[in-house]
Amino acid sequence: MTISGTALLTRRSASSVASSDDKTQLLEWIDRDRGRLIRFLSEFIQAKSPHPPGDTRLAAAHVTRYLKKQDMAHRTIAGRQDMPNIVATLDFNRPGNHLNLIGHLDVFPVADTTGWTHDPWSGQGENDRIYGRGAADMKSGSTAMLFAYSYLSRLRERLRGKLTLALTSDEESGGEWGAGYLVKYVPEVLGDCCITAEPSSRHTLRFGQKGSTSLEFTVVTPGAHGAYENLSKSAVRIATDIIVELDELRELQGAAPPEVSRHISAAGSAADRALGPGGSKLLDKPTVNIAPIQGGVKRNVIARSCEFQVSIRIPPGLTTSQVIDKAQHIANRRPESSMRVINRQEPIWSDPDHKVVSLFQSNAKRLQGYAPAPIISLGGSDLTWWRERNIPSYYYGPMNRGMGTVNEYVEVEEFIYFVKVHALTAYDYLTQYP
Repeated sequence: MTISGTALLTRRSASSVASSDDKTQLLEWIDRDRGRLIRFLSEFIQAKSPHPPGDTRLAAAHVTRYLKKQDMAHRTIAGRQDMPNIVATLDFNRPGNHLNLIGHLDVFPVADTTGWTHDPWSGQGENDRIYGRGAADMKSGSTAMLFAYSYLSRLRERLRGKLTLALTSDEESGGEWGAGYLVKYVPEVLGDCCITAEPSSRHTLRFGQKGSTSLEFTVVTPGAHGAYENLSKSAVRIATDIIVELDELRELQGAAPPEVSRHISAAGSAADRALGPGGSKLLDKPTVNIAPIQGGVKRNVIARSCEFQVSIRIPPGLTTSQVIDKAQHIANRRPESSMRVINRQEPIWSDPDHKVVSLFQSNAKRLQGYAPAPIISLGGSDLTWWRERNIPSYYYGPMNRGMGTVNEYVEVEEFIYFVKVHALTAYDYLTQYP
């Protein structure tokens, strides 16, 4: 059948109007539910889920109560009883994309409450902020994923493909019983693209992450009385020399793919706003952190042994082998020392020019007037499990405010913004034909 140019123009215009009306409706629903969203997040924070120990049953129950109340089908999938994962899928019964909305239920622990101005498990609201462990990382982001899924279910007649929600456990410990378990045993979570709202700030969208390796050094000497330096070298002193020389790792350079380097170079001030002053300079360089250190038994005894660990973050363009080989070379300079590799993870990234990136940027401009700059993350996330399977994966979430330390919080306006931008972006992705 032949379609005239006028008819085609009319059809496109009608589609555009429908899309515009649907997105306006999404924003209206979110604005109307503002109080409901805040209460949900506050109660989510109150549902303690620190890792360790990693028991997320209270947090998972909070989510499933909401899904049941909305009469939304879902499954609880657990390789470990105390680490449940929640999965739900909407099939729109028309050819299209399959988008995953990812979040996690566990949070950092609270060693003690010293320095906290609010109870870390209160979810208390004050001065347009919501306080508590997980407010930024990432119960606000997981709430955004959950509600985006819920709102989009109301527009199922307009959408294509599939939408899957996966809220996982065990993210703070690598994800073996969370995301790792799901991608291994639950095919519906794979999809063709993943988005999530891990902390990244309004200014940056993360398309990849640095690699990492952790190493342990052990230094052993005969030891002696502290006054008899002629009888033995100090294991602590040798370890100190090695630590100083490990700074050589910071100078290693690699050749990242041009598209990765282009975005890292262009990020500039946006990366500094998101990561803190000078953060942009860390994106393409290794970082070296030493801790813990143990050595010696008494101040007047020459230490017989010293052990320390080092964590190295590795930018795209370098490999863990290059870093480990250099570190081993440094260890070999001291016959008293030995080194072992604790773990290793290569740098990994998705296409920074993927269409979902442009959708995020377009919707961000609509909502806040400027687009986030695509950069890599200095740390890891659950998205590693999808990126390892070559599934494009991206995160865009609130500012890191107190993540892993005291007085963690999220700004209310920022929280609401991320509910909106994820709902709009998911809508756009699910109305496109692949």
